[in-house]
Amino acid sequence: MTDSTPETAAPLSTDTMPAWHQTRYGGPEAVTLGSIDVPPPRGGEVLLRLRATGLNNGDIRVMRGEPLLVRPAFGWRRPRQPVRGMDAAATVIAAGPDVVGFAPGDEVVCELPAGGGLAAYAVAPAKRLVRRPAALDPTVAAALPIAGGTAWQALDRGGVSAGQRVLVIGASGGVGTFAVQLATHRGAEVWALCGERNRAIVEELGAVRTFDYRSVQPGSAELGGDFDVVIDIAGTAPLRALQALVKDGGAVVLVSGEGGRVLGPVGRLAAASLRSIGSKRPLRPLAAVAKTDVLSRLLELAASGALRPRIERTYPFAEAGAALAHVDGGHAVGKIVVIHPDDIAQQRS
Repeated sequence: MTDSTPETAAPLSTDTMPAWHQTRYGGPEAVTLGSIDVPPPRGGEVLLRLRATGLNNGDIRVMRGEPLLVRPAFGWRRPRQPVRGMDAAATVIAAGPDVVGFAPGDEVVCELPAGGGLAAYAVAPAKRLVRRPAALDPTVAAALPIAGGTAWQALDRGGVSAGQRVLVIGASGGVGTFAVQLATHRGAEVWALCGERNRAIVEELGAVRTFDYRSVQPGSAELGGDFDVVIDIAGTAPLRALQALVKDGGAVVLVSGEGGRVLGPVGRLAAASLRSIGSKRPLRPLAAVAKTDVLSRLLELAASGALRPRIERTYPFAEAGAALAHVDGGHAVGKIVVIHPDDIAQQRS
């Protein structure tokens, strides 16, 4: 399209929409249900009607504005994008100028750049859209973009391949449950650290051995030190202990890291870079980004049944605040997905 006005499937009945939004940084109590303007699609963007929205730890960090280091990018006193939710399965409603390849009515999946998924409508760059396979439920599709993409890129960063031994630390969260499955899919032998109550779940996803992180930590004799790759999602283990887990020529991929309220994991990542200089066991920080080719592959695997997103719980849109609170609690097993009203009506019919 090259028109100056958007192409729309049908006129919107209102210029406003329900949305869970925030006017200040804070916990889940800072996010309330109200009415805001429907965002217009600009050049290269589409307007989406949300069908399902997956939540991630990144939504919580932006909600709280922590670490403070992120505020120049997201807003000093409050988020510039007031609506959380970055993973979306949606229907294209309107296409802005210069959009090519997508039209109203298309069913798509995408990562919204700054959020916007906990509303009736959102805008997204057309270049981030991937068509949703007809066989794949939107609830399942919405669980894939960020967590699945991060896991995929972590395995690539570590060079995970068939026949290797891989340890996933923090295996029961969103990224971890995908990392276990995708590493297994590549032919690796996967070991995992997770909570005791989640060991059976992680084993069902493909891990051959699991350990309760409360009793077995990096450095424990049970783990040994001959892994080809360690994927550290928990971000709390000493860097020296992580390096000791891998054989010479192996690598540790740092997906996340704990840190202070101001700088977050910056200090840990800087230390990792220093420890990796000249090391045969490098520590490799991961900065995952949205990649449509990776998302397309994840959707294909999920549609075929080769990848099964672990969705702990779905929430109706009216209870999205509770969904944020659950993710904020830090103990979600796999993914949390919010279902938007039209899909709820279909499921009840």
